[in-house]
Amino acid sequence: MRPLVTCVALVAAAMLTACANQPPTPDWQLSAKGALERSVQAYLQGNSKIEAIEFAAARAALARTGRADLLARAELTRCAARVASLVFESCAGFTPLASDAGEQQRAYNDYLAGALKTADAALLPDQHRVFVSDKVPNAASLAALQTMSDPLARLVAASVLLQTGRAEPGVLNVAVDTASAQGWSRPLLAWLQAQLIRAEANSDAAQIDMLRRRIALVLGSPPPPPPPPPPRP
Repeated sequence: MRPLVTCVALVAAAMLTACANQPPTPDWQLSAKGALERSVQAYLQGNSKIEAIEFAAARAALARTGRADLLARAELTRCAARVASLVFESCAGFTPLASDAGEQQRAYNDYLAGALKTADAALLPDQHRVFVSDKVPNAASLAALQTMSDPLARLVAASVLLQTGRAEPGVLNVAVDTASAQGWSRPLLAWLQAQLIRAEANSDAAQIDMLRRRIALVLGSPPPPPPPPPPRP
């Protein structure tokens, strides 16, 4: 399983390194790390049941420490996977823990909601800061998105651009290609639907037909019938 290194680093790094200088690594760290990564992968692959089981295991391991800040980071990790899949809702699990979280975690929560102020962008990892300001040209945002090495971080950044009205077609293409390359069916379907909405708004019949076929393929459904030929004059 490929580690979700960059995106999860902000919200889980302390969990993984809290006792790094005191070997051996405590069991709770190993248990929480593995369960949290498995929960994120299960969600992105469309398996909500496994996601819930693994996240509950991660949360239980973290709760044994009595540290609300670690639980807050885990909740943000869970919410990041949802935002990457275009599920835009408040991060309910983080809210009751926010007062015990650090300012970086509170900033990341705002970032996930597309509501982080430009003045607070410095609280984010370097690679995410460019997506906060609406003064950054769209071409520069797209270029920064394409250079992000972590696929989950890339999808989260694309969703921030979409939430703030700065996602040009190229951003949607990057998100679709990213989800497809990882085999993440949940975000793939969400971003294909976003493309379909734009194609329908533009009355692009060929694009609409292609996207519907691709969505059906991911869902395992029969492909839609081809559009009827235009009437003869």
